[in-house]
Amino acid sequence: MKPIYFPFGGALALSFTIAACVPAPDSTPAPTPTPTPPPVQTAPPPSAPAPAPPSKDWIDEARSPGEWTYRSGGADGSAQYVDSRGAPVFSILCMADDARIALVRHGAGSDTPAMTIRTETSDRMLNTSGVSPDTAGRPAIAAYLGRTDPLLDAMALTRGRFAVEIPGLSTLYLPPWAEVTRVIEDCR
Repeated sequence: MKPIYFPFGGALALSFTIAACVPAPDSTPAPTPTPTPPPVQTAPPPSAPAPAPPSKDWIDEARSPGEWTYRSGGADGSAQYVDSRGAPVFSILCMADDARIALVRHGAGSDTPAMTIRTETSDRMLNTSGVSPDTAGRPAIAAYLGRTDPLLDAMALTRGRFAVEIPGLSTLYLPPWAEVTRVIEDCR
């Protein structure tokens, strides 16, 4: 053997010796199956919020259908709230000779003992009396106030509307338009 191969042979033998000392890698383990996540139960989407309960505050109720009309009669002017057919449902009448203002609910029987007026700042139950039938032949009842009564100012200046309640009849929610104020001021 030639001396040149000896170092090569020794290097080769040394490589095999070192290779024998290094542990063989473990066989590649079989991939573990990725567990499938359990199905996620999603909550149903929230339903639309429940509608708000009807307001318990009378001032938030819808205005009664109709509109105010004003009639000048000298010192005895009047304002009438008329429905869509033009029939009066409520009137405010100046009675200058008596220094009073009449609040008249049309269509109410004369046996109704009281009328309640509600405003933003004041509520008052008023005694009533029957009056002659209105122009449509319907019965009507009236409550009378002195022309300087603070309830009249509360009706004219209330926020958005005032209410007229009479047992057995639907409540009227009336706007305090200029006609109301005009009758009150003309009567003073």
